[in-house]
Amino acid sequence: MARTFSIFKNKHYTLLFSASVTSQLGSVIGMTALVFYLLDRFSNQPYLATFNELMSTLPSLLIFWLVGVAADRMDRQKIAANCDLISAGLSLGLLVSLLTHLLWLIFAMIFLRAAVSKFFAPAEQAIIQGVLKKEDYPVAAGLNQMISSLFMIFGNGLGAVVYWRAGAPGAILIDTLSFIVSAILIRSLKISSEVRLPNGSHIWRSINLEMIKNDFSQGFHYIAHSRLLISLIASFAIFGIINGGCSVMLIFILKYKLAPDAYQYISVWGGVVSGIGILAGSLLASLFSGKWSYKTMIVSGLTASGSFIIAAGYAPNVVVFLVLMFFSTLFIPFVNVAIGGWMPCVVDPKMMGRVESWSTPIMMLFQSLTLGLIMAAFPAWISIESIFLIVGSLTFLSAIYYTFFVRESLDRIAAVPTVRPGSEA
Repeated sequence: MARTFSIFKNKHYTLLFSASVTSQLGSVIGMTALVFYLLDRFSNQPYLATFNELMSTLPSLLIFWLVGVAADRMDRQKIAANCDLISAGLSLGLLVSLLTHLLWLIFAMIFLRAAVSKFFAPAEQAIIQGVLKKEDYPVAAGLNQMISSLFMIFGNGLGAVVYWRAGAPGAILIDTLSFIVSAILIRSLKISSEVRLPNGSHIWRSINLEMIKNDFSQGFHYIAHSRLLISLIASFAIFGIINGGCSVMLIFILKYKLAPDAYQYISVWGGVVSGIGILAGSLLASLFSGKWSYKTMIVSGLTASGSFIIAAGYAPNVVVFLVLMFFSTLFIPFVNVAIGGWMPCVVDPKMMGRVESWSTPIMMLFQSLTLGLIMAAFPAWISIESIFLIVGSLTFLSAIYYTFFVRESLDRIAAVPTVRPGSEA
């Protein structure tokens, strides 16, 4: 635990961490309130809540070829800060659309804001890689898991309280302010040009289609030359399925099966239980990260989580459901901490943006496909139990993939051959 908190002695990481927490907290509050708004105002059209999630994931499939190039070629600090500022402006547009009750404009603002936000993560992760030591990567991954769990514990509850007290517009206003604060924190960073511009200085006019094509191709070849990276990137497809299902199936099973008249109240407690599960799992994963191999952590986490997700879909009442959800989330941090600590160790800092430009769209592609399936098929063709069965089964099958197709020798962390800018692997 002392090692975990010693990472905050690094002022650069502390500011980045604070910026990330601030923007995520505002987003959780705003998006939670927005889902409640759609389910309340359009109760007989559950596909709108799914469509809302879909509008948050689809932009990745349209701009994934550009985000990694931007993070590797442009000033990473400016990219992260400007993403926050532009997102704040689009949140104001979302606020206007809510006040005018223009449904098409609500979804348009969500789509545009999601597109802008996709540039943030590769830039932020690349900066973190540059300001931390290798031994701190698993610690940072564990902290991210802990913060995610705290958001699940308190974020949905805060979102619900703000929605009940100030409505969806009040929640979106908090969302807007959080982006502004995050941008200020990132702007205050004083980091070296080697971290901000590892491949030298470029201007937007110098980035043409040929450069984008070459950089994107380099990212593909860089991943293709490492079986380990191929396996890790493939994991993001499973994450996409889990994220897509979990983003709507918890509130759907409460509203349409277990607690139709109290789904908002119970969903808050569902977030608390899931958050406690991830928080406890994060602590356990941090303890086991030095004793278990990364592969063992991934296989164990996926097997246990998938099994409990399947069981949760057939829970006879709310209490049993919440218990099963606790155990399904308890083991997710084992997977996230393992991959979060593994990836920066094997990716050259100059290539992190281009590698991220492949992992994120793969995750979002499968998240979008999952949401699209749910939107089209529920409740006419598939039941809520079927959603849990599909998500849980695929999670369990991914554990089998890691067991038999990822070699034990890959657990030894070894540097992937560096690809120099302007050349192909």
